[in-house]
Amino acid sequence: LPSRTRDLVSSLSTPGPLTVETVTAATWAVPREGLLNLDHPLAKSNHLQKGDEPIEVYFHVLRHPRHGKFLVDTGFERALRDDPSHSAMGSLVRSQMGIEKLRFVSPLGDYLATHTEPLRGVFLTHAHLDHIGGMPDLPKNVPFYTGKGELDERGFLNFFVQGSTDRSFDGLGPSGEWRFRPDADGYFDGVVDVFGDRSLFAIWVPGHSAGSTAYLARTATGPVLMVGDACHTRFGWENGVEPGDFSSERARSVGSLARLRKLVVAYPNIDVRLGHQALASSGRTTAKAPTPVPSAR
Repeated sequence: LPSRTRDLVSSLSTPGPLTVETVTAATWAVPREGLLNLDHPLAKSNHLQKGDEPIEVYFHVLRHPRHGKFLVDTGFERALRDDPSHSAMGSLVRSQMGIEKLRFVSPLGDYLATHTEPLRGVFLTHAHLDHIGGMPDLPKNVPFYTGKGELDERGFLNFFVQGSTDRSFDGLGPSGEWRFRPDADGYFDGVVDVFGDRSLFAIWVPGHSAGSTAYLARTATGPVLMVGDACHTRFGWENGVEPGDFSSERARSVGSLARLRKLVVAYPNIDVRLGHQALASSGRTTAKAPTPVPSAR
């Protein structure tokens, strides 16, 4: 259901019904200039330079007491480890993306084989291969959902990986797109109450990709914010440095990251799960919010 920021923040002080499990599918190393804007003054003052940055690839498992089990993103498929030539990722893409640096921990197929409760759906933060790479391991009738315009995005990077992307989605269940509307509070670009009970919110945070979506889940131990690649790294989050060359609209990603960080400053009980690195401080930041978040009143 279309919602607004005020509805989201009004629920943050109340424990929720969901559980969230974050699973590391693989560890990797990718170019730092893709993950961070190295021209940012704080990146320069910290002497960050081009080179490999260690990352992790995640998927998140959400359980709702009435609606069942869902995933946020999918990590990588088992075939990419066991038989790469028969995986959805094409040989040229594998050669250019540094797949030899991947170290598999728990591909989605391995996880699903030992956690057999039915899967009701997949909520994607965006459609880049390190987030949809596990889709071929899904049961074919499982629906998936993306942000506005995500599957229509075009650009050189998308063109290069389009064949691999198409194969990742091949034969899967119906897809849906979050019905984001302009936020009546003028804070986020759009907010959707996923289940209609304020337990899970989809938040439109465009910039890294057209439909980039963060998810905020209310759990018994507090809210969990999965930001996707609105912020890949610990340094990016703690210093407010937006993603770099991997993003389609870098200027727009500045605003999306700033709004997410302001939300967490205002509500520091939020546990932040970044796109590709873990926060040592459970997602809390010491930065000050320059503008207020809409109140729950």
